[in-house]
Amino acid sequence: MNLHEMKPAVGARKSRKRIGRGIGSGFGKTSGKGHKGQNARSGGGTRLGFEGGQTPLFQRLPKRGFTNINRKDYTVVNIDKLNLFDEGTVVTPEMLLESGIVSKTKSGIKILGNGTLEKKITVKAHKFSAAAKEAIEKAGGHTEVI
Repeated sequence: MNLHEMKPAVGARKSRKRIGRGIGSGFGKTSGKGHKGQNARSGGGTRLGFEGGQTPLFQRLPKRGFTNINRKDYTVVNIDKLNLFDEGTVVTPEMLLESGIVSKTKSGIKILGNGTLEKKITVKAHKFSAAAKEAIEKAGGHTEVI
């Protein structure tokens, strides 16, 4: 078999419907749209979910839940990412932004305990998980809540 002999599988390629090309095509005159009516008009048809005037399903179902406007959304950083900094460094949210570890601080930074920390550093953040606090102190560092 050569490249020029290759053909797609039967039924894999379908020719498009050429409407409005005469009576012999099977899609001439009204071009497959029937006689008059909403769907025969230009721009005709109904919106998604329309049920012929009956109250649509999405309006019949009750609304659920709410969005808490006072919700705090923290940017999380695992302690294995903090190995990037030198020994004895004081890591602040500004430093995390500059180094590219986080792209935005949102409501604050939360340090999580995933991974291992091999350096003695001081970390200043808005929140710490218990595992992260334990790991930082085990490595000889300090945690400070802002």
